[in-house]
Amino acid sequence: MQQHWFSGPLASFDTETTGVDVESDRIVSAALVVQPAPGAPVQTVDWLADPGVPIPDGARAVHGITDERVRAFGRPARAVVAEIARALAEQARAGRPVVVMNAPYDLTLLDRELRRHWSATLADGLLVIDPRVLDKHVDRYRKGRRTLTDLCAHYGVELAGAHDAAADATAALELVRAIGLRYPAALGGLSAAELHRRQTVWHAAQARGLQNWFDRSGTPERVDLSWPVRPARCGCGRRLSAEHSCEAAA
Repeated sequence: MQQHWFSGPLASFDTETTGVDVESDRIVSAALVVQPAPGAPVQTVDWLADPGVPIPDGARAVHGITDERVRAFGRPARAVVAEIARALAEQARAGRPVVVMNAPYDLTLLDRELRRHWSATLADGLLVIDPRVLDKHVDRYRKGRRTLTDLCAHYGVELAGAHDAAADATAALELVRAIGLRYPAALGGLSAAELHRRQTVWHAAQARGLQNWFDRSGTPERVDLSWPVRPARCGCGRRLSAEHSCEAAA
């Protein structure tokens, strides 16, 4: 009998940051959690980074990490983001799916950190599972918020110590297993690679629906359809690519 992706080995990644702007904010802490099978103990790698900028009061109120703590115990952001990128690349080489709640946030911010410190980007081949995208696909008309806390409550997953990177990553991992178990007909027959590809389509459709709602309500906000990483843009506002470059991108 073929094993479902949610019954096999999974990793999970999460960050705590200086804010919510993926283009300018910085990683403060991060965690990668690996579980070989449901119910098995998890292996966790934690990082604490000195972002090189002050941690705003609003961010500190969420995750509790202070400037004093990162200066005393954190490591330079340049070294931390390189280690994170290598750890995720190892998951890609192993073919192990990586759970990332609201992936366009965490992975885009990490991508911009790599560009900032190393003029590099995330490695190709990462298989991402985003519980937010999955839940909106299988239960699209359910009312209410879909934060990690909300989804864990809905699917009966324990979230102990929210806004700690390791705790959030562990809960997100258990959450995708719970979603897969609840909707095996919709999700279980897909390989991890096919699930990744389909989430790009599902997320784009979900984002278009949100954009339509913003447009009808007169809200000027623009929604990016890209998943799991938003393309970088140069200074002129166009997406960076091999076909487009300008002096502002230098």
